[in-house]
Amino acid sequence: MPHPETWLKALPAGLYCEPGGFFIDPVRAVDRAVVTHAHSDHARPGHAAVLASAETLALMRARLGEAGAGRVQQTLAWGEAVTVGEVRVWLAPAGHVLGSAQVAMEYRGSRAVVSGDYKRVADPTCAGFEPVACDVFVTEATFALPVFVHPPPDQEIRRLLDSVSLFPDRTHVVGCYSLGKCQRLIALLRQGGWDGPIWLHGALASMCEVYRACGVELGALHLAAAASKGELKGAIVLAPPGSIADRWSRRMEDPVVALASGWMRVRQRAKSRGVELPLVISDHGRKR
Repeated sequence: MPHPETWLKALPAGLYCEPGGFFIDPVRAVDRAVVTHAHSDHARPGHAAVLASAETLALMRARLGEAGAGRVQQTLAWGEAVTVGEVRVWLAPAGHVLGSAQVAMEYRGSRAVVSGDYKRVADPTCAGFEPVACDVFVTEATFALPVFVHPPPDQEIRRLLDSVSLFPDRTHVVGCYSLGKCQRLIALLRQGGWDGPIWLHGALASMCEVYRACGVELGALHLAAAASKGELKGAIVLAPPGSIADRWSRRMEDPVVALASGWMRVRQRAKSRGVELPLVISDHGRKR
């Protein structure tokens, strides 16, 4: 029974499964790629063939175009196994964002699992993390340092809603990534009791539409660019992190600048970006 370290290779293009003839989340265009999820540091354009979850491929098409998502596209349902080369391959939910998957591989009696990005807390916008027994688990380690102990997300949402109540004449502008964090914040706000409209920077809208097409309910969403300054008084506006402190946000009514990220656990990061309300909400799990 060959140990996975003998058939999984770290090459310049990425992690390569030698007996299967495929890369996992390669950093450059390759002939055959298995993609864990649609974030741009994992899903690159130009592969000849891509295997991923249906949701990941839908998100990749929205971000990269039909051709950019792979000339040949193959979807796998959770737990559905295929043989690629000499390797049995299947996907299990990773809980990171919509469609995010762990890649499970079996070869000659040994099994390896590549986590991709993952989290182990509940998220209403994606399938939850499912552990898979294996001989080798290849894990991401974004927040592996002991300083990164993230509070419950509903606690951070309550801080945001309390701030909205405290400053009813100000607009709360919350920085968040367009894929995953934005939709999760919307769902958490709904769970927290916010039933009013949520306003979006235009750059966030397309990913929300893909989520809706995949059956994730997000409630009433409106483009902030179409609103008057008065309409946004007391409102919650979601925007890309790069827009929360530039000219775009200054059109809001005395904005409270917030940023939702696991990196907000480091207060100096919040201070350096001019963030008044840091929200420690991560889409990566704390690794113990």
